[in-house]
Amino acid sequence: MPLHDDFGMATLSRDSVTALPMQLRRESSTPLAAQLADALRSAAVSGQLRVGDRLPSTRALAARLEVSRTVAAAAYEQLHAEGWIAGQHGSGTYVTTVPAAAASAEQPRYPSRPEGMRLDLVPGTPWADGLDRAAWRRAWRTASDVDPLLRPQRSGLAEFRTTVAEHLLRHRGLVAEAGSVLATSGTSSAAGELAAAGVFGADATIAVEEPGYQRAVQAFRSCGLRVVPVPVDSGGLIPEAVPAGVRAVYCSPAHQYPLGGRMVAARRVALVERARAEGLLVIEDDYDGELRYDVAPLPLLAALAPDVVVHLGTTSKILTPTLGVGWMVAPQPVAAQLLAYREQTGINPAAAGQRVLVELARNGDLARHLRRLRRELAARRAMVVDYLTAKGLTVRGDDAGAHIVVPLPSPGAERAVLDAAAEQGIWLDGLRRHYAAEPSEYGVALGYSNCSRETLRAALPELVGILSEGSAPCG
Repeated sequence: MPLHDDFGMATLSRDSVTALPMQLRRESSTPLAAQLADALRSAAVSGQLRVGDRLPSTRALAARLEVSRTVAAAAYEQLHAEGWIAGQHGSGTYVTTVPAAAASAEQPRYPSRPEGMRLDLVPGTPWADGLDRAAWRRAWRTASDVDPLLRPQRSGLAEFRTTVAEHLLRHRGLVAEAGSVLATSGTSSAAGELAAAGVFGADATIAVEEPGYQRAVQAFRSCGLRVVPVPVDSGGLIPEAVPAGVRAVYCSPAHQYPLGGRMVAARRVALVERARAEGLLVIEDDYDGELRYDVAPLPLLAALAPDVVVHLGTTSKILTPTLGVGWMVAPQPVAAQLLAYREQTGINPAAAGQRVLVELARNGDLARHLRRLRRELAARRAMVVDYLTAKGLTVRGDDAGAHIVVPLPSPGAERAVLDAAAEQGIWLDGLRRHYAAEPSEYGVALGYSNCSRETLRAALPELVGILSEGSAPCG
């Protein structure tokens, strides 16, 4: 069976290759390379190989199986052409997906919206109907009334960076100089850039919340980094559960995704103290930190420890993904490495979206929208929570953001609820897909921003019926 490292994750090594079901038959008419490719596929289907696992080199694999290196190289080449392994220069070859036979048994990480859905309650969409259309059109017109750029602005437009610095101070309590702000294309894109730029180093291990944001997980894995899960509870990520030897910790302390908790103050302090003591980077995903309805938010990790924290924000949840922009506030060495990578690869954050955000802020439209957004989503959350709890359902999540979680007792109950909702034309999101490893909790993450308040209110009785059926103990 596969070896396990200090983090409890299955790994492959030169000594463990023979543990995989790779019995090559030289008397067979099937070429050895095809047999080897089939064996590796079977290992992935059975779960012995997982996404993110590093494969042995062709030389090591050939030596263990007593075949020529050409055989191993041909097998890898076939699997690479099929798209489920990828090589990282100077790092190795990694499993990036699994064959269809293995994937078919699992719920897709990010499934496409099914046909015929009349109501989309999957988290992640903004309250787009709340945008002032006149202000929206005015911002685009004004943004277009400028001279075209002659050269790309790798760090972002100067006026955008100033606007973001003012926004962070006003709405998130973070004092950041405009020069420390970098434009990005959003939080998951920024996570991928950090990994691709080598900020964490080759073969680094990144700790992530479990359950957590799987797009960031896949961004890390696609760059050859190893991901280890760290449990979360109602108080957020548990710092003492972060294994030794990791290079960075990725978390969403303001509103943990998807469970909806807030990292308590003591854990924030413990995490940054450990980061300083062990030389870690903390990646703070503040994807909807502006959306808090009960009390003032706790200080950002970036405010506590700007020397070890990379802060990420986005416009996609507070405005719309149409802009395609976000921001990063990073320690100077991290920012310098990222900009060097952009210069080498030609990556350039979208200037149009930056200009529109600047105009929305300049006219006060951004601040007015945020005030409306908080009032509207706070009212929606109260309506949903009050109705569900009055009907005997449990609801998890802080008074913040744009989704809640309704726990369910088993994976079968979760699947049954999702299927029953889909039959009624309602698209819901399950917790299972938010785990990088084996799920330990089940339920529904229910978004309440992607429809009118009236539509949401009308759907509540139907939702309660579906969720109550799934929550009921089996007779």
